[in-house]
Amino acid sequence: MSAPFVVAAVGLAFEARLAHAPGKVKICCGRGTHMAVALATAVGPGCAGIISFGIAGGLDPQLRAGTTIVASSVIGANGVKIALPADARWSQQLLRALPQAVHLPLLGVDAAVTEPSDKLKLFRQTGAAALDMESHIAASVAASHGLPFAVLRVVADPAGQRIPQAALAGMREDGSTDALGVLRALTKTPGDLFDLPGVAFNAYVAKAALARARRHLGAGFGLADLG
Repeated sequence: MSAPFVVAAVGLAFEARLAHAPGKVKICCGRGTHMAVALATAVGPGCAGIISFGIAGGLDPQLRAGTTIVASSVIGANGVKIALPADARWSQQLLRALPQAVHLPLLGVDAAVTEPSDKLKLFRQTGAAALDMESHIAASVAASHGLPFAVLRVVADPAGQRIPQAALAGMREDGSTDALGVLRALTKTPGDLFDLPGVAFNAYVAKAALARARRHLGAGFGLADLG
């Protein structure tokens, strides 16, 4: 009989490092089709559930950088405006371990949303507190396999913060950082340099909050049958 494990869906390399727990967590890092294939491959005998883990972009203007979100549902799964609920029992375990977290809907998107006006529009349309590019894929795979699903995300860029293209250029598809990509982008849009310090500071706040949250959870992200 296979030992139980959790599959963690992440988009960035530092998220993968935080989620890692030998023998207890399988990491799937990437976006889009790459993420869907990785998750389908990782799910197998012994898989106890799938968690979407990492940072998110804020949509609710009330949420600051560093706000921890345990999602109640994911909107946008399967490419349509429906909500797939997160597993209630698992989510409550996460909330007990992280009493500062908020319990609100999350939006899954296929492309980054960088402008405050677009974030506000999505907030008004969907009511979602934040968005990311992995949760809707993970929710769909979990539903198709009948597995428990949960989301633990931390706001990195608040609703009112613009994300410059130079910042996006620093993220590779496999989740690693591309410093040269940032420099190349800055030669084309040098004005982005003024936005980068704020983005970097809020990212630091979010990473620290995500690391603290991970330390408060067991190796298996609090899923009951992992002990």
